[in-house]
Amino acid sequence: MQTPDAQPARAGRRTASLTRATSESTVRLSLNLEGTGVSRISTTVPFYDHMLTALSKHSLIDLEVEASGDTEIDVHHTVEDTAIVLGEALREALGDKRGIRRFGQATVPLDEALARAVVDISGRPYLVHEGESEAFAHHLIGGHFTGSMVRHVLEAIAYHAGICLHVDLLRGRDPHHIAEAQFKALARALREAVEPDPRVPEAIPSTKGAL
Repeated sequence: MQTPDAQPARAGRRTASLTRATSESTVRLSLNLEGTGVSRISTTVPFYDHMLTALSKHSLIDLEVEASGDTEIDVHHTVEDTAIVLGEALREALGDKRGIRRFGQATVPLDEALARAVVDISGRPYLVHEGESEAFAHHLIGGHFTGSMVRHVLEAIAYHAGICLHVDLLRGRDPHHIAEAQFKALARALREAVEPDPRVPEAIPSTKGAL
């Protein structure tokens, strides 16, 4: 079950606070789209904490996450459920999307790894994710987080935020670098897409008049 927290966001602020509790995990998450990249992350999955910290830092989205779950079985439930709540919070904080740039893109290196992300805050969820090898998908990073979880996180965010997301791994060898370059590329693309556009501060960026 997923519910808004008891205290609503301040009027005029693009913020959201959500809680999701299931038999597999409990997630409490708050974000502020008008932040400076400050984060406090605790998911009980250390490498995932590192990735979400990077996502917050480079998107300038303030992010607080407290999550726990049946990690004695696998980290999958906790990681994916956290991404689901993150996507829902993004959608809530964006509201009617009035005045945003809507589109964002970034190509980000991390040593030998290079990843590209393109975002459309379209209201129509879609994910295209290419370039990872089978070897990466099965690799354990930090002893807990399998490479395949990167796609699960991207998919959950895209579908629950209602965004179209393309992420391409252009090259890479080190699994840590491969994952982190993708998270940072997503962060920078989101930073651009959710920014207010000073030229059309009250417009919804769609010929349909709604997103």
